[in-house]
Amino acid sequence: MVDILLYLSLTLLIFLVAIKLIVKIRTTRPKHLPPSPPSLPIIGHLHIIKKPLHRTCHALSQKYGQIFSLKFGSQLVVIVSSPSAVEECFTKNDIVLANRPPFLLGKHLAYNNTTLIQSPYGDH
Repeated sequence: MVDILLYLSLTLLIFLVAIKLIVKIRTTRPKHLPPSPPSLPIIGHLHIIKKPLHRTCHALSQKYGQIFSLKFGSQLVVIVSSPSAVEECFTKNDIVLANRPPFLLGKHLAYNNTTLIQSPYGDH
């Protein structure tokens, strides 16, 4: 009987911690993101993507606009389907888009992101 109560209390504790983490993740979203469809907690929008990919993106752009965001797992992807918006991204904001994301792996294995493959855009 004591073992069952111990397991139930441990399960309840894990459940409450998981709920708290999910609520914290949901409330600390990055601001100023393009609109996106609802996502699942771990896989993001991978359940929405069907073959062929260009038709799925076209249907999503019809619903959410020419610029929208998707999460593939934990990676955020912004999809731009308007030629004028693409031109603006690659002419006016090209330096911002040329940077590589700073991964934790690059910090520890690539000498604080200073190798040729991991270094951000700039003089280095």
